[in-house]
Amino acid sequence: MDENEHTDQSSVEGQDIDISWEQVKVYLKRLGPVSVLAAIAASMPAIGGFVLLGTVKWSAGWLQANDELGVVCYVLGFSVMAGLALLPTYAQAFVGGWAFGFQVGVMAAIGGFMGAATIGYVIARRASGDRVVTIIEEHAKWKAVCDALIGGGFWKTLGIVTLLRLPPNSPFAITNLVLASTRVPTVIYLLGTLLGLTPRTVAAVFIGVGASDLTLFGPRWLTITGIVSVIVVVIIIGTIANKAVTRVTGGEEHLKSQNSKA
Repeated sequence: MDENEHTDQSSVEGQDIDISWEQVKVYLKRLGPVSVLAAIAASMPAIGGFVLLGTVKWSAGWLQANDELGVVCYVLGFSVMAGLALLPTYAQAFVGGWAFGFQVGVMAAIGGFMGAATIGYVIARRASGDRVVTIIEEHAKWKAVCDALIGGGFWKTLGIVTLLRLPPNSPFAITNLVLASTRVPTVIYLLGTLLGLTPRTVAAVFIGVGASDLTLFGPRWLTITGIVSVIVVVIIIGTIANKAVTRVTGGEEHLKSQNSKA
């Protein structure tokens, strides 16, 4: 292969990786409402968490004092507030544990995050349409990574969704948006959400039950668990993505080799 061919190949291979700021602005414009949803999902849960911190003693006390009505309002509120990316799931699960105890708190929190996941999925699917999928399909490497992660069989895709949900610090709203806009099947999305979110929800409720006050700050072991689980998930998903990119790159090189021989 001469120098010009090598330069051309490097240029082609870089097209799917190097993105200028101008291209980013074009993509954001093409994504339309998805860009707005992403900005909301990335910022509002944290802001809402601080608002909840300021009102949690009153709201948690009201929930605790109103028994069945409190549970119903909690599940509905959890579903709407987390589904619209206005409150973080961890904080709401913590409040459920403090207000209702472990058993009722776990069931109510699971009902809340499943309702929230459903709301988030419906909104993101309607808002995204074909926008995200179309952009991904324009880039061979992006498409290869997407297919490798969520384009396989039922069990593999379910495993990826569960992994994404598992870390205690996994962003709920952003994950909803990503999974919905890339057209993860509804059943897999909901089942993976249930499997992945339940362990961290149980932990948050348990911490809430044993809390002497409502500070909403988790113990150190939960923070460490979150960091370790994120590292593990990144390694697993990164390995799958790298293999997908390698297959695409290898295929391109093989095709160019065949063309040069011809």
